[in-house]
Amino acid sequence: MEMEKEVSSKVAALLLQAQAIKLSPENPFVWSSGWNSPIYCDNRVALSYPETRDYLKQKLSDIVREQYPNVDTIVGVATGGIAMGALVADVLNLPFAYVRPEPKKHGMGNQIEGRIETGQSVLVVEDLISTGGSSLKVVDALRAQGIEVAGMVAIFTYGFAVAAEQFAAKNVSLTVLSNYSALMEEAVSQGRITQQQEAYLSEWRLQPSTWGKK
Repeated sequence: MEMEKEVSSKVAALLLQAQAIKLSPENPFVWSSGWNSPIYCDNRVALSYPETRDYLKQKLSDIVREQYPNVDTIVGVATGGIAMGALVADVLNLPFAYVRPEPKKHGMGNQIEGRIETGQSVLVVEDLISTGGSSLKVVDALRAQGIEVAGMVAIFTYGFAVAAEQFAAKNVSLTVLSNYSALMEEAVSQGRITQQQEAYLSEWRLQPSTWGKK
């Protein structure tokens, strides 16, 4: 589920202002997957800006109140979703825990950090949705312990088709504050990119694995 346009646009504007999202269509970044990308998103940067941080936590908390009023615990996805998840849990006065994509290789070997009881319902907080793979590993880990995952909220999504397919396959409801389309509109309106560059960037979102490769 997408948020209303006003919220999506404001979140995109705040992330661009904080340089949490950087656009470089002429000199693309290279992701760890090997994909060439004209965009780099690090929403953890937003934590350094109190106004942005406050807006994000309030809007994410609103989603929980409206769509998931009966959840027992807020769960952050390590590492990007930990801080924002804790902020949301604080606003809602709910317990907080976080989950790694895989168990620690030392110490207690924990994957779930914090206390969640079997049968409890949780809402997962993520900062960024790309393919959805790492986020859904957290869902698998929670479900394996008999914990009910009511849904997931995130700050931003690229809107890749593969992510939508994976969330649907796992039967996980996802709500995001902003998305790639809102980002492109905001970047054009601010004069950060031209309409020609917007079209070029839109091509990447449709075919990210082969974009920019000859």
